[in-house]
Amino acid sequence: MQKPTGGRPPQLSRWLRLERIVILGAMISMAPMGTDIYLPALPALQRAFAAGAGQVQLTLSTFFLGFALGQAVYGPISDRFGRRPPLFAGLSLFAIASVGCAYAPTIEALTVLRFLQAVGACAGMVIARAMVRDLFDVRDAVRVFSTLMLVVGLAPILAPLLGGYLLLWFGWRSIFLLLAGFGVLVVAAAWLRLDETHAPNPAGSLSPGKVAGVYVNLLTDARFMGYALSGGVTIAGMFAYIAGSPFVFIDLYGVPAEHFGWVFGANAFGFVAGAQVNGRLMRGADPHRVLALALLMQVGAGFALLLAALTGIGGLIGIWAPLFVYLTGLGFIMPNATALALAPHGAHAGAASALLGVMQFGLASLAASAMGAIQTASPVPMALLVVGAAMLGLTVNRMLVGKKT
Repeated sequence: MQKPTGGRPPQLSRWLRLERIVILGAMISMAPMGTDIYLPALPALQRAFAAGAGQVQLTLSTFFLGFALGQAVYGPISDRFGRRPPLFAGLSLFAIASVGCAYAPTIEALTVLRFLQAVGACAGMVIARAMVRDLFDVRDAVRVFSTLMLVVGLAPILAPLLGGYLLLWFGWRSIFLLLAGFGVLVVAAAWLRLDETHAPNPAGSLSPGKVAGVYVNLLTDARFMGYALSGGVTIAGMFAYIAGSPFVFIDLYGVPAEHFGWVFGANAFGFVAGAQVNGRLMRGADPHRVLALALLMQVGAGFALLLAALTGIGGLIGIWAPLFVYLTGLGFIMPNATALALAPHGAHAGAASALLGVMQFGLASLAASAMGAIQTASPVPMALLVVGAAMLGLTVNRMLVGKKT
């Protein structure tokens, strides 16, 4: 295993680069795997625990909250001690908590264990992003993040399908046991094949004052906040869709639970396709310009979704198609916003990655909680949250970053 350095590591061969990207993608996919695979089971959980829809959706929003809060811890720790030790600790917690979720006796216990599961899972996302920042410059980082979206995008396509059939064949507990196995597999792959990319920094301080100072500097950096928030609020729109779609598609439009994954996966394919086109555009296009156009694209999709929700035009297709466009736009937004936000912050890439994730999943938690609180027998609440997120993302980007061409 190569020794970590403070600068750029030696150029990787094509196959080693691909191997690293697959492992990093698996680390990042802990969040979509932790949410999407059990979406078809939400109505079943409601029946199994004799719980209300709001209580069941709380297991989703609590996961987002844990994912947001945990990242603030992993970032500074990985800047101080290197990337690997906190990664292994976090992913091990994810696997253990997943087993706990499988045998949760009550909906309240499941909610607490979902929080712990998320605290473990977020190590993968924080440290994977920081590793990309360690290894690549901004334009190459956009291409790598776009490639990672291909790996990450398989989770929303495959996970609900797999979850639906596991629910049908073995019951909801089998979904969490599979997540535990996935966590163990990722830990093993990272341990055996993923090099350290950031040397431990004995001079670094984890005192609350020093850590708070790093975060304050990031929070007062207008360009960092412009990129981070424009990506974060549009991701919140996606999670409003994730929280609302099982009830909209299964309960309102009659899609069978075992077929829900096909509808959900088709939208995830749009996300994957957008990210791959974005990666190819980076051979010559300006990442900021591509980001701005994708934000406009999402606003149009959001209003089309709201129109279909209010009028019923197009039925199921009228709801599905604008969501497909919205998620395709997100495939352009996530790689560009992430790379542009992290680019100037190499010395504190872990902390910057953590703050990025805190904002993204903090907003996602709010969106999922709002979806649970206002859930009605209508697709309108989901549509309102999606279009609101799209408009806010565009506004924040224009105000804090500007119209750079």
